[in-house]
Amino acid sequence: MQRNETWLLPEGISEALPEQAAHLEKLRRKLLDTFACWGYQLVIPPFVDFLHSLLIGSGHDLDLQTFKLTDQLSGEMLGVRADMTPQVARIDAHHLQHEGPTRLCYAGTVLLAVGDPLEKSRSPMQIGAELYGHAGLESDYEVIRLMLEMLAISGLQNVHLDLGHVAIYRALVAHAGLTCQQESDLFDVLQRKARTELAELLGEFAIDEHCKDIFNELPKLNGGREVLDKAKTLLTGFDGSETIASALSDLQGIADRLLRDFPTLTVSFDLAELRGYHYHTGMLFAAFVPSLGKEIARGGRYDNIGEVFGRARAATGFSADLKMLAALFNDAAVAEQIVFAPSGDAADLREAVRDLRAQGVVVIQHLPGQQGGAAQSGCNAILENQNQRWVVKPLV
Repeated sequence: MQRNETWLLPEGISEALPEQAAHLEKLRRKLLDTFACWGYQLVIPPFVDFLHSLLIGSGHDLDLQTFKLTDQLSGEMLGVRADMTPQVARIDAHHLQHEGPTRLCYAGTVLLAVGDPLEKSRSPMQIGAELYGHAGLESDYEVIRLMLEMLAISGLQNVHLDLGHVAIYRALVAHAGLTCQQESDLFDVLQRKARTELAELLGEFAIDEHCKDIFNELPKLNGGREVLDKAKTLLTGFDGSETIASALSDLQGIADRLLRDFPTLTVSFDLAELRGYHYHTGMLFAAFVPSLGKEIARGGRYDNIGEVFGRARAATGFSADLKMLAALFNDAAVAEQIVFAPSGDAADLREAVRDLRAQGVVVIQHLPGQQGGAAQSGCNAILENQNQRWVVKPLV
Protein backbone atom coordinates (compact mmCIF):
# COMPACT_ATOMS: atom_id res chain seq x y z
CA MET A 1 0.00 0.00 0.00
CA GLN A 2 1.38 3.40 -0.97
CA ARG A 3 2.10 5.73 1.93
CA ASN A 4 0.41 9.13 1.87
CA GLU A 5 2.81 10.73 4.38
CA THR A 6 5.54 11.35 1.81
CA TRP A 7 6.68 14.46 3.67
CA LEU A 8 7.96 12.45 6.66
CA LEU A 9 11.71 12.09 7.25
CA PRO A 10 13.53 9.09 8.74
CA GLU A 11 13.96 9.18 12.51
CA GLY A 12 16.84 11.39 13.55
CA ILE A 13 17.14 13.04 10.11
CA SER A 14 16.34 16.74 9.82
CA GLU A 15 16.13 19.45 7.20
CA ALA A 16 16.80 23.17 7.56
CA LEU A 17 14.11 25.62 6.48
CA PRO A 18 15.15 29.02 5.03
CA GLU A 19 15.54 30.97 8.27
CA GLN A 20 17.35 28.14 10.05
CA ALA A 21 19.52 27.43 7.01
CA ALA A 22 20.57 31.10 6.78
CA HIS A 23 21.41 31.11 10.49
CA LEU A 24 23.42 27.90 10.12
CA GLU A 25 25.27 29.10 7.04
CA LYS A 26 26.16 32.42 8.64
CA LEU A 27 27.82 30.68 11.57
CA ARG A 28 29.57 28.19 9.27
CA ARG A 29 31.11 31.03 7.28
CA LYS A 30 32.20 32.91 10.39
CA LEU A 31 33.89 29.83 11.83
CA LEU A 32 35.61 28.76 8.62
CA ASP A 33 36.82 32.33 8.08
CA THR A 34 38.24 32.27 11.61
CA PHE A 35 39.98 28.94 10.98
CA ALA A 36 41.45 30.41 7.79
CA CYS A 37 42.85 33.35 9.76
CA TRP A 38 44.72 30.83 11.91
CA GLY A 39 46.18 29.18 8.79
CA TYR A 40 43.78 26.21 8.57
CA GLN A 41 42.96 25.36 4.95
CA LEU A 42 39.53 24.03 4.00
CA VAL A 43 39.19 20.50 2.59
CA ILE A 44 36.00 18.74 1.43
CA PRO A 45 36.19 14.93 1.78
CA PRO A 46 33.61 12.72 -0.01
CA PHE A 47 30.35 11.82 1.70
CA VAL A 48 30.75 8.14 0.71
CA ASP A 49 34.09 6.34 0.95
CA PHE A 50 35.62 2.87 1.10
CA LEU A 51 34.66 1.34 4.43
CA HIS A 52 38.21 0.42 5.43
CA SER A 53 39.30 4.05 4.95
CA LEU A 54 36.49 5.39 7.13
CA LEU A 55 37.22 3.03 10.01
CA ILE A 56 40.99 3.46 10.20
CA GLY A 57 42.05 3.44 13.85
CA SER A 58 38.55 4.22 15.03
CA GLY A 59 37.55 1.16 17.02
CA HIS A 60 34.24 -0.66 17.41
CA ASP A 61 32.00 2.34 18.21
CA LEU A 62 32.44 4.07 14.85
CA ASP A 63 31.94 0.77 13.05
CA LEU A 64 28.49 0.46 14.65
CA GLN A 65 27.64 4.05 13.67
CA THR A 66 28.56 3.66 9.99
CA PHE A 67 25.97 2.90 7.31
CA LYS A 68 27.37 0.27 4.96
CA LEU A 69 26.57 -0.50 1.33
CA THR A 70 28.05 -2.40 -1.60
CA ASP A 71 29.53 -0.50 -4.53
CA GLN A 72 27.80 -1.70 -7.70
CA LEU A 73 30.88 -0.83 -9.80
CA SER A 74 33.72 -2.38 -7.81
CA GLY A 75 31.91 -4.82 -5.50
CA GLU A 76 33.77 -3.22 -2.56
CA MET A 77 32.15 -2.31 0.73
CA LEU A 78 31.46 1.41 1.06
CA GLY A 79 30.40 3.47 4.03
CA VAL A 80 28.62 6.76 4.56
CA ARG A 81 30.98 8.77 6.74
CA ALA A 82 30.14 8.99 10.43
CA ASP A 83 33.31 10.94 11.17
CA MET A 84 35.43 13.05 8.80
CA THR A 85 38.71 12.87 10.73
CA PRO A 86 40.12 9.69 9.06
CA GLN A 87 39.39 11.19 5.64
CA VAL A 88 41.22 14.42 6.50
CA ALA A 89 44.16 12.37 7.80
CA ARG A 90 44.31 10.61 4.43
CA ILE A 91 44.41 13.96 2.63
CA ASP A 92 47.38 15.04 4.75
CA ALA A 93 49.27 11.74 4.51
CA HIS A 94 48.66 10.78 0.88
CA HIS A 95 47.77 13.88 -1.14
CA LEU A 96 49.59 16.79 0.49
CA GLN A 97 52.73 15.16 1.90
CA HIS A 98 54.07 18.36 3.46
CA GLU A 99 57.27 18.13 5.46
CA GLY A 100 56.28 20.75 8.01
CA PRO A 101 53.07 21.24 10.00
CA THR A 102 49.84 21.11 7.99
CA ARG A 103 46.67 22.79 9.20
CA LEU A 104 43.36 21.63 7.72
CA CYS A 105 39.70 22.33 8.53
CA TYR A 106 36.38 20.97 7.31
CA ALA A 107 32.62 21.28 7.63
CA GLY A 108 30.03 18.84 6.33
CA THR A 109 27.21 16.47 7.13
CA VAL A 110 27.95 13.06 8.61
CA LEU A 111 25.44 10.24 9.02
CA LEU A 112 25.06 8.07 12.12
CA ALA A 113 23.40 4.66 11.99
CA VAL A 114 22.18 4.92 15.59
CA GLY A 115 22.69 8.51 16.74
CA ASP A 116 23.34 10.10 20.08
CA PRO A 117 20.84 9.02 22.79
CA LEU A 118 20.68 12.56 24.18
CA GLU A 119 20.62 14.57 20.96
CA LYS A 120 18.52 12.10 18.88
CA SER A 121 20.03 13.49 15.67
CA ARG A 122 21.58 11.12 13.16
CA SER A 123 22.71 13.78 10.69
CA PRO A 124 24.95 16.26 12.51
CA MET A 125 27.09 18.77 10.61
CA GLN A 126 30.63 18.13 11.73
CA ILE A 127 33.00 21.09 11.81
CA GLY A 128 36.57 20.87 12.99
CA ALA A 129 40.26 21.53 12.55
CA GLU A 130 43.31 19.27 12.51
CA LEU A 131 47.03 20.03 12.91
CA TYR A 132 49.46 17.47 11.48
CA GLY A 133 53.22 17.17 11.70
CA HIS A 134 53.97 18.47 15.20
CA ALA A 135 54.17 16.33 18.32
CA GLY A 136 54.77 19.02 20.93
CA LEU A 137 52.57 20.46 23.61
CA GLU A 138 52.37 23.70 21.63
CA SER A 139 50.25 22.13 18.88
CA ASP A 140 47.87 20.61 21.44
CA TYR A 141 47.49 24.05 22.98
CA GLU A 142 46.95 25.72 19.61
CA VAL A 143 43.98 23.52 18.74
CA ILE A 144 42.52 23.95 22.23
CA ARG A 145 42.75 27.74 21.85
CA LEU A 146 41.16 27.54 18.40
CA MET A 147 38.33 25.41 19.80
CA LEU A 148 37.73 27.98 22.55
CA GLU A 149 37.77 30.73 19.91
CA MET A 150 35.13 28.81 17.95
CA LEU A 151 32.92 28.59 21.03
CA ALA A 152 33.39 32.29 21.78
CA ILE A 153 32.38 33.25 18.23
CA SER A 154 29.32 31.03 18.63
CA GLY A 155 28.36 33.18 21.63
CA LEU A 156 28.72 30.41 24.22
CA GLN A 157 29.36 31.48 27.79
CA ASN A 158 30.34 29.68 31.00
CA VAL A 159 32.41 27.14 29.09
CA HIS A 160 33.93 24.33 31.16
CA LEU A 161 37.00 22.51 29.80
CA ASP A 162 37.74 18.93 30.82
CA LEU A 163 41.24 17.47 30.27
CA GLY A 164 42.47 13.87 30.26
CA HIS A 165 45.25 11.70 28.82
CA VAL A 166 44.85 8.17 27.46
CA ALA A 167 48.56 7.37 27.96
CA ILE A 168 47.86 7.04 31.70
CA TYR A 169 45.36 4.22 31.26
CA ARG A 170 47.49 2.53 28.58
CA ALA A 171 50.51 2.51 30.89
CA LEU A 172 48.46 1.05 33.77
CA VAL A 173 47.04 -1.69 31.53
CA ALA A 174 50.51 -2.61 30.32
CA HIS A 175 51.90 -2.67 33.88
CA ALA A 176 49.05 -4.90 35.09
CA GLY A 177 49.51 -7.31 32.16
CA LEU A 178 45.79 -7.41 31.35
CA THR A 179 44.51 -9.62 28.57
CA CYS A 180 42.61 -8.05 25.67
CA GLN A 181 39.31 -9.22 27.15
CA GLN A 182 40.17 -7.90 30.61
CA GLU A 183 41.20 -4.56 29.13
CA SER A 184 37.91 -4.36 27.21
CA ASP A 185 35.80 -5.25 30.27
CA LEU A 186 37.67 -2.77 32.45
CA PHE A 187 37.35 -0.04 29.82
CA ASP A 188 33.57 -0.54 29.69
CA VAL A 189 33.17 -0.25 33.46
CA LEU A 190 35.40 2.82 33.70
CA GLN A 191 33.44 4.56 30.97
CA ARG A 192 30.26 4.08 32.97
CA LYS A 193 31.97 5.20 36.22
CA ALA A 194 30.43 2.15 37.93
CA ARG A 195 32.67 1.97 41.01
CA THR A 196 30.95 -0.96 42.72
CA GLU A 197 31.02 -3.00 39.53
CA LEU A 198 34.66 -1.96 39.05
CA ALA A 199 35.68 -3.41 42.42
CA GLU A 200 33.83 -6.65 41.67
CA LEU A 201 35.46 -6.97 38.25
CA LEU A 202 38.96 -6.32 39.59
CA GLY A 203 38.35 -8.98 42.23
CA GLU A 204 38.08 -11.52 39.40
CA PHE A 205 41.42 -10.50 37.87
CA ALA A 206 44.57 -12.42 38.80
CA ILE A 207 46.71 -9.30 38.98
CA ASP A 208 48.82 -7.56 41.60
CA GLU A 209 46.82 -6.09 44.51
CA HIS A 210 48.60 -2.77 44.07
CA CYS A 211 47.33 -2.62 40.49
CA LYS A 212 43.80 -3.32 41.69
CA ASP A 213 44.07 -0.47 44.20
CA ILE A 214 45.22 1.93 41.48
CA PHE A 215 42.39 0.98 39.10
CA ASN A 216 39.87 1.40 41.93
CA GLU A 217 41.25 4.88 42.62
CA LEU A 218 41.30 5.94 38.96
CA PRO A 219 37.62 7.11 38.77
CA LYS A 220 38.26 9.28 41.83
CA LEU A 221 40.98 11.22 40.01
CA ASN A 222 38.44 13.71 38.81
CA GLY A 223 38.35 17.40 39.75
CA GLY A 224 40.58 20.46 39.93
CA ARG A 225 44.34 20.86 39.98
CA GLU A 226 44.58 18.82 43.17
CA VAL A 227 43.89 15.75 40.99
CA LEU A 228 47.30 16.11 39.34
CA ASP A 229 49.08 16.28 42.71
CA LYS A 230 47.22 13.21 43.94
CA ALA A 231 48.01 11.32 40.72
CA LYS A 232 51.72 12.15 40.98
CA THR A 233 51.79 10.50 44.41
CA LEU A 234 49.60 7.51 43.51
CA LEU A 235 50.88 6.63 40.04
CA THR A 236 54.59 6.20 40.68
CA GLY A 237 57.20 3.54 41.45
CA PHE A 238 56.36 0.93 38.79
CA ASP A 239 57.05 0.09 35.15
CA GLY A 240 55.42 2.73 33.00
CA SER A 241 55.29 5.40 35.69
CA GLU A 242 57.71 7.53 33.61
CA THR A 243 55.10 7.62 30.82
CA ILE A 244 52.43 8.61 33.33
CA ALA A 245 54.67 11.32 34.80
CA SER A 246 55.19 12.75 31.31
CA ALA A 247 51.42 12.73 30.66
CA LEU A 248 50.74 14.50 33.97
CA SER A 249 53.42 17.05 33.13
CA ASP A 250 51.71 17.75 29.79
CA LEU A 251 48.35 18.24 31.51
CA GLN A 252 49.98 20.60 34.00
CA GLY A 253 51.61 22.52 31.15
CA ILE A 254 48.30 22.98 29.32
CA ALA A 255 46.55 23.99 32.54
CA ASP A 256 49.20 26.63 33.28
CA ARG A 257 48.84 28.13 29.80
CA LEU A 258 45.04 28.16 30.11
CA LEU A 259 45.23 29.93 33.47
CA ARG A 260 47.52 32.54 31.93
CA ASP A 261 45.45 33.17 28.78
CA PHE A 262 41.91 32.36 29.98
CA PRO A 263 41.86 33.23 33.71
CA THR A 264 38.06 32.93 33.98
CA LEU A 265 37.86 29.54 32.22
CA THR A 266 36.85 26.62 34.44
CA VAL A 267 39.27 23.71 33.92
CA SER A 268 38.98 20.23 35.41
CA PHE A 269 40.75 16.90 35.01
CA ASP A 270 39.37 13.39 34.61
CA LEU A 271 42.07 10.72 34.41
CA ALA A 272 39.50 7.95 33.88
CA GLU A 273 37.92 9.68 30.88
CA LEU A 274 38.67 7.54 27.82
CA ARG A 275 36.68 9.08 24.97
CA GLY A 276 38.02 7.63 21.74
CA TYR A 277 40.44 5.36 23.64
CA HIS A 278 41.05 3.14 20.60
CA TYR A 279 41.58 6.22 18.47
CA HIS A 280 43.49 8.77 20.53
CA THR A 281 47.08 8.41 21.67
CA GLY A 282 47.62 11.31 24.06
CA MET A 283 45.83 14.29 25.51
CA LEU A 284 42.03 14.50 25.42
CA PHE A 285 39.88 17.58 25.90
CA ALA A 286 36.18 18.35 25.87
CA ALA A 287 34.19 21.56 26.31
CA PHE A 288 30.87 21.71 28.15
CA VAL A 289 28.24 24.42 28.65
CA PRO A 290 25.54 24.47 31.36
CA SER A 291 22.61 24.27 28.93
CA LEU A 292 23.74 20.97 27.39
CA GLY A 293 24.01 17.53 28.96
CA LYS A 294 26.95 16.46 26.78
CA GLU A 295 30.11 18.00 25.41
CA ILE A 296 29.66 20.81 22.88
CA ALA A 297 33.09 20.14 21.32
CA ARG A 298 35.86 17.63 21.85
CA GLY A 299 39.25 16.59 20.54
CA GLY A 300 42.67 15.26 21.32
CA ARG A 301 45.88 13.81 19.96
CA TYR A 302 45.80 10.84 17.57
CA ASP A 303 49.37 10.38 16.32
CA ASN A 304 50.22 8.04 13.43
CA ILE A 305 46.68 7.70 12.07
CA GLY A 306 48.09 8.39 8.61
CA GLU A 307 50.41 5.36 8.74
CA VAL A 308 47.93 3.14 6.91
CA PHE A 309 47.77 5.78 4.16
CA GLY A 310 51.52 5.59 3.71
CA ARG A 311 52.78 8.27 6.09
CA ALA A 312 52.67 8.30 9.88
CA ARG A 313 52.31 11.83 11.22
CA ALA A 314 51.76 13.43 14.59
CA ALA A 315 48.20 14.75 14.72
CA THR A 316 45.88 16.66 17.01
CA GLY A 317 42.52 18.33 16.44
CA PHE A 318 38.93 18.88 17.51
CA SER A 319 35.40 18.73 16.14
CA ALA A 320 31.88 19.87 17.00
CA ASP A 321 28.34 19.65 15.65
CA LEU A 322 27.63 22.89 13.77
CA LYS A 323 23.87 22.37 14.20
CA MET A 324 24.30 22.22 17.95
CA LEU A 325 26.47 25.34 17.94
CA ALA A 326 23.93 27.16 15.76
CA ALA A 327 21.08 26.23 18.12
CA LEU A 328 22.95 28.06 20.90
CA PHE A 329 24.21 30.87 18.66
CA ASN A 330 22.43 34.18 19.27
CA ASP A 331 22.61 36.22 16.08
CA ALA A 332 22.02 39.82 17.11
CA ALA A 333 22.80 41.30 13.70
CA VAL A 334 20.63 44.05 12.26
CA ALA A 335 18.01 42.76 9.84
CA GLU A 336 19.31 42.95 6.27
CA GLN A 337 17.62 45.00 3.57
CA ILE A 338 15.47 42.98 1.17
CA VAL A 339 14.39 44.97 -1.88
CA PHE A 340 11.32 44.27 -4.03
CA ALA A 341 11.90 45.23 -7.67
CA PRO A 342 9.18 45.59 -10.33
CA SER A 343 9.03 43.23 -13.25
CA GLY A 344 10.34 44.39 -16.60
CA ASP A 345 13.19 43.99 -19.02
CA ALA A 346 14.30 47.59 -19.45
CA ALA A 347 18.09 48.02 -19.57
CA ASP A 348 18.21 50.59 -16.77
CA LEU A 349 16.10 48.36 -14.48
CA ARG A 350 18.27 45.34 -15.16
CA GLU A 351 21.38 47.40 -14.43
CA ALA A 352 19.94 48.78 -11.17
CA VAL A 353 19.04 45.27 -9.95
CA ARG A 354 22.45 43.92 -10.95
CA ASP A 355 24.27 46.74 -9.13
CA LEU A 356 22.32 46.19 -5.93
CA ARG A 357 23.01 42.46 -5.94
CA ALA A 358 26.70 43.12 -6.61
CA GLN A 359 26.72 45.17 -3.40
CA GLY A 360 25.32 42.20 -1.48
CA VAL A 361 21.75 43.52 -1.29
CA VAL A 362 18.97 40.93 -1.58
CA VAL A 363 16.69 41.82 -4.50
CA ILE A 364 13.50 39.89 -5.27
CA GLN A 365 12.04 40.80 -8.63
CA HIS A 366 8.33 40.69 -9.24
CA LEU A 367 7.17 38.01 -11.66
CA PRO A 368 4.31 38.86 -14.04
CA GLY A 369 1.03 37.44 -12.78
CA GLN A 370 2.37 36.43 -9.36
CA GLN A 371 0.17 36.61 -6.29
CA GLY A 372 1.24 38.96 -3.51
CA GLY A 373 3.54 41.94 -3.55
CA ALA A 374 6.53 43.26 -1.60
CA ALA A 375 5.28 42.49 1.91
CA GLN A 376 4.16 38.98 0.98
CA SER A 377 7.62 38.34 -0.49
CA GLY A 378 9.27 39.23 2.81
CA CYS A 379 10.70 42.54 1.57
CA ASN A 380 11.29 45.63 3.68
CA ALA A 381 12.17 48.03 0.81
CA ILE A 382 11.08 48.67 -2.75
CA LEU A 383 12.86 49.76 -5.91
CA GLU A 384 11.11 52.68 -7.59
CA ASN A 385 11.80 54.88 -10.61
CA GLN A 386 11.98 58.54 -9.61
CA ASN A 387 12.90 61.19 -12.18
CA GLN A 388 14.44 58.60 -14.51
CA ARG A 389 16.53 57.12 -11.66
CA TRP A 390 16.00 53.87 -9.77
CA VAL A 391 16.05 54.42 -6.01
CA VAL A 392 15.48 52.17 -3.01
CA LYS A 393 12.80 53.30 -0.59
CA PRO A 394 11.77 51.72 2.75
CA LEU A 395 8.54 49.81 2.54
CA VAL A 396 5.93 51.72 4.55
